[in-house]
Amino acid sequence: MKTLSPTRQALNYTVLIVITVFMLLPFVWVFFGSFKTQAEFLGNPGAWLPESFQIGNYVQLFAERGFGDYMMNSFIVSSVAIVGNVLFSAMAGYALAKLRFRGRGAVFPLVIVAMIVPYVALFVPQFLIVVQLGLVNTLIAIILPVLALPLCVFIMRQFAHGVPFELLEAARLDGAGEARIFFRVFLPLTGPGLATVAILSFLTSWNNFLWPLVVAQSQDTYTAPVGLSVASQASNTISFGLLLAGAMVVLLPILILFLFLQKYFIQGVAATGLK
Repeated sequence: MKTLSPTRQALNYTVLIVITVFMLLPFVWVFFGSFKTQAEFLGNPGAWLPESFQIGNYVQLFAERGFGDYMMNSFIVSSVAIVGNVLFSAMAGYALAKLRFRGRGAVFPLVIVAMIVPYVALFVPQFLIVVQLGLVNTLIAIILPVLALPLCVFIMRQFAHGVPFELLEAARLDGAGEARIFFRVFLPLTGPGLATVAILSFLTSWNNFLWPLVVAQSQDTYTAPVGLSVASQASNTISFGLLLAGAMVVLLPILILFLFLQKYFIQGVAATGLK
């Protein structure tokens, strides 16, 4: 491997530091803004630091606007989405990469097509299905569209190709059935792929705003993004401090999940070529 000169290394690090600082600036502004009052925003909206750090926005968010219930709904939706995507995507990836069945060659192109179809194009058919099933205004209606994401199926298929056929054949010769091979041999070898799927499915369901806004028609089924939108405009004026405080609260679980699974996530991105 070619070794970079000290000058080139210093230049690379400088560029990376500048890009990192530039990308972190919006989060820093949101963090400080969450401690400002509405009067501070209206008086000097461009100021970075609050006149005094006050947690009134956070208190109001949970004590008066019921944001804790919205967060719980988001946790339920995201948790079920993670379990569903990890299980169904792993099963689909295993079948597409390791099993021989009629029509297998036509299934994977359909997965690719499902990945590139614009999300808004599916809104009307999805909503009609939910209406026919009588699931409008339930958490199940929010969960169903994110329970088996095409991108997650693609990722697990790519990881499944890395599992040697010889290992699976050896397990079959030992008398193991497909279910035992899947759970005892295949899944332990695809840890980074499962972690990548878990993070992506969590991000998709946690940040989803438009679909929950359509099917959640009462406060009992609001998720955090929808609840934040409603709570920050409760008095017909946008409460900027409340909005930024909610943004910080919504961001926190994503940061925690990424910190715990970042090693596997980076391995998964590198293995599948995602960008």
